[in-house]
Amino acid sequence: MFALPQKNFRAPTTCLGPTCTQDMDRSHGDDLEGECSRKLDQKLPGVGDPVMLSSDTSYLSSRGRMIKWFWDLAEEGYRTYHMDEYDEDKNPSGIINLGTSENKLCFDLLSRRLSQSDMQWVEPSLLQYPDWRGHLFLREEVAKFLTFYCKSPVPLRPENVVVLNGGASLFSALATVLCEVGEAFLIPTPYYGAITQHVCLYGNVRLAYVYLDSEVTGLDTRPFQLTVEKLETALREAYSEGVRVKGLILINPQNPLGDVYSTEELQEYLVFAKRHKLHVIVDEVYMLSVFEESVGYHSVLSLERLPDPQRTHVMWATSKDFGMSGLRFATLYTENKDVATAVASLCRYHGLSGLVQYQMAQLLRDRDWINQVYLPENHARLKAAHTYVSEELRALGIPFLSRGAGFFIWVDLRKYLPKGTFEEEMLLWRRFLDNKVLLSFGKAFECKEPGWFRFVFSDQAHRLRLGMQRVRQVLTGKSQVAEDPHPSQTQKPSDQCR
Repeated sequence: MFALPQKNFRAPTTCLGPTCTQDMDRSHGDDLEGECSRKLDQKLPGVGDPVMLSSDTSYLSSRGRMIKWFWDLAEEGYRTYHMDEYDEDKNPSGIINLGTSENKLCFDLLSRRLSQSDMQWVEPSLLQYPDWRGHLFLREEVAKFLTFYCKSPVPLRPENVVVLNGGASLFSALATVLCEVGEAFLIPTPYYGAITQHVCLYGNVRLAYVYLDSEVTGLDTRPFQLTVEKLETALREAYSEGVRVKGLILINPQNPLGDVYSTEELQEYLVFAKRHKLHVIVDEVYMLSVFEESVGYHSVLSLERLPDPQRTHVMWATSKDFGMSGLRFATLYTENKDVATAVASLCRYHGLSGLVQYQMAQLLRDRDWINQVYLPENHARLKAAHTYVSEELRALGIPFLSRGAGFFIWVDLRKYLPKGTFEEEMLLWRRFLDNKVLLSFGKAFECKEPGWFRFVFSDQAHRLRLGMQRVRQVLTGKSQVAEDPHPSQTQKPSDQCR
């Protein structure tokens, strides 16, 4: 049976898509993100929640019915988008997707690099079963790559690296090998909602929420700030409900807030986890997508000393930083050899083809291209796109949060909800979708305050222009399907967005 623990922790209304299934995750789980279209009275099962399985799925096991239930609840918006996807020539009145966290700004750079002759190589070993941790040549390059870009004080070791086909697989594997059925991870909210599926569908692991809010309580505080006090409170509440918490999930830079944790904050969170003997999964999938120079990003691997290295596990993938959500590559770095071995065993089901492993090794070792071509241009394009959407929001008088990292802006639309309810949030989301723009609503990230939306800006300039035009029409009460303006008739919001 797909037994649910018997206490009352609600799971998030996540969207499968990139925020929501986001990587079910095609990218890091970000493909279903924008699809957060589920009815508010339908929620994913949390600890103790009843599960209503449809009676017309007699061909499936109880586990199969649960898996199908997750899928059915989360897909409306994303399915609608794919049936009516915007295309400049073929479908100019189609849906603009500002909900899926994918970087669509650098296809020209990536296609040229991936098409070069050094990427095309076939030999017998690449067509045979590899070491399930990944070919040694790839793990060596991953270790060097992370040592350099995470600014590790000591060289990272290939034997501590495992490679898998995407962040969703990695979350699923870690949940399965670290937790018993019904145990939970602490996770600060709002958070990337697809993680709910990742830890639940295979491992039957739950999430215990550390609820954050937008209130600023002092000069040295910020909206939705995570503190050790809030972690302690959430842990006590979980224990009071009889829920055993096994670990803590941190996303840095954070999705959807764009928050970047300081070294002092990271150290505090890790010390908290050590005090309670909790594993810490640190998802750093946006670590190279910090485009504001003034933002000081620090990987957890840059710390001089980890408080509990045997319980600290770091994730990274190419889906975000390299705009390759469809390639399916993620990596785990952990000093715990038992965890690495257990996750590697699951790579029998979640491994990469030898040809992809070869390409990844070639890409990661090309430091000149990464440092001199890709990262500078990618950061410039992200910054330009971010600037454009930020200016549009300011012109509308809409508050938002963004710290110069990731692909999204956390937007405060609470003033458009007269009663301040999640039902109104869903109705507003649907008005955006009816007006042919797909966004992700706050409930999909288990935000406790109705009215917050995530706007993804990492797209080409003409789609951003049209998407924001449609957003403006909804918010000013002039909703209608906007025709794609002819390029010669519009000011390019920033050619730098390309």
